[in-house]
Amino acid sequence: MLNRIKRYAPAAISVFAAAVFLDSLRYKFTNHPNTQEIFGRLDDWAGTLGLPGLFAHTGLFSQYVIGSAELVASTLLLAGLLPRFVRLNALGALIGLCVMTGAVSFHVFTPLGIDPNNDGGGLFAAAVTIWISSIVLLTIRRNEIAGLFSDLARALVPSMPGVAFRQAQDDASSSTAAKVASS
Repeated sequence: MLNRIKRYAPAAISVFAAAVFLDSLRYKFTNHPNTQEIFGRLDDWAGTLGLPGLFAHTGLFSQYVIGSAELVASTLLLAGLLPRFVRLNALGALIGLCVMTGAVSFHVFTPLGIDPNNDGGGLFAAAVTIWISSIVLLTIRRNEIAGLFSDLARALVPSMPGVAFRQAQDDASSSTAAKVASS
């Protein structure tokens, strides 16, 4: 029984999180009044901090930017269900965690509050549920995340082949020795 849970839990979590993200897009991408209210409140709050327009339609954290991040996360979560693309699942969970960390934080630490739509806190509960689901999925996929970071490090910081690296060290050592001897 436990083996079945371990085997199917990542898929269930991924499909659930992707469904919630995809469902929210109809509100974000159609400029629904509830979305206007939420992002309007957040933009008013940001304006009091000297950051007007941060959550506006063309702002850095607009409903379209957040919705696009949710679309990317859900696409990666679903594509990562294919065995060959498991790392994409982990990346989707990481993006989902980032987006939901922002959502939960804005509900808790800004005037937005827990129940901005007068829905009994359903939107906040969904954000917390997806936030926790993303943490669980990242825990399950921790080896894939480590592999992603390792690949990224290799791509950004190419290593020198062993012989060339030793030659560079020898050149640096002899150059330093020559400078010391000439002083």
